[in-house]
Amino acid sequence: MSSSAAPVLRPLLTVAVLVALAGCTTTGTPRTTAVEASVTTKAVGYLQADAVPASLALVPAPPAAGSTGFALDEQVSREARALRGSPRFAQAHIDAELGFPAGANQFSCAIDMDVDAVKTPALYRLLERSRIDASSATRTAKKHYQRARPFMVNGEPTCTPDDEEGLRGNGSYPSGHTSIGWAWALILSEIAPDRADAIQLRGRNYGESRLVCNVHWQSDILEGRFMGAAAVARLHDNAAFNKDLLAARREIAAARKAGLHSARDCAAEEAVLKVRPASAL
Repeated sequence: MSSSAAPVLRPLLTVAVLVALAGCTTTGTPRTTAVEASVTTKAVGYLQADAVPASLALVPAPPAAGSTGFALDEQVSREARALRGSPRFAQAHIDAELGFPAGANQFSCAIDMDVDAVKTPALYRLLERSRIDASSATRTAKKHYQRARPFMVNGEPTCTPDDEEGLRGNGSYPSGHTSIGWAWALILSEIAPDRADAIQLRGRNYGESRLVCNVHWQSDILEGRFMGAAAVARLHDNAAFNKDLLAARREIAAARKAGLHSARDCAAEEAVLKVRPASAL
C-alpha cells in the first residue's frame, strides 16, 4: 500500500468501524437468553431483572428420593414413557420447539388462528417476549437445585435426542417449557376469552408433553405452572406488555371478523392431546 493511499483509507476504515458499532447498539440492549437448554433468542423480555419472580423463594424443594412426592413422580414417569413411539410422543417432539417463528404457533389450534410476525405482529411479539420472562422466572431455582431429569435417571431416550447433552446441564425443576406454556395460556385466555377453555387445556397438555418426552418430572410441571402464573402477574404491571396485550386483542378480533382460522389439522391434534399419563395431576 502506498503512503499516499494510507491517509485516504484511514478515515474510511474509521467510518466502517463506527457504522459496525452503531449496528450493534439497539434500544433495550437485546440479550441472548437460553430457554431450557437448546433454544436461544435475541428477543428481549418485558421484565427487568428485579421484576422477575423469585423462583427460589416461591417454590419448595423438589421431592426427595423415597418420599411420597417422588413416588408419584416415578409413577407418572412410567406411564408417560409407555407412550414412546405413539402419536402423543410425536406431539411431544413438536411441543418441544420454542424457537420462533415455529414456537409462535404452539397454541394455533387453541386460539383457532395462525400467528404471523407480519400479519399479527403484536401477538407474535407478545408471545415471544413473554416466553423469555416465563423462562427467566424458573432459572434461579433450576440453577440452585440442578435436579436430574428423568432420562438421566431411567436411562431411556427422550423425544428430542439432539437436546439431551444440553439438557443434562440444565436443571429439571421447575419446568421452563411448562412455565412458558402456562403463561401463554393465561395471556391468550385474556385476549381470546371465547376460546379460554381450549387455551387453558392446551396450556395443561403443553406441559404434559414434557412428561411424555421423558425430560421432566410431574413435580417439575406443577411448579412450572406456578411460576408461569407468577410471571404473568408481574407482566400486568408492565406498560409495554399491556400495550401489546391490547394490540393483540385487536388483531384477534380482526382475524375473527375476517373469518380466519388455524391452518393446522386441529381435530387430529386435539385427539392426540387427549392421551395423557393417567396419574398426572
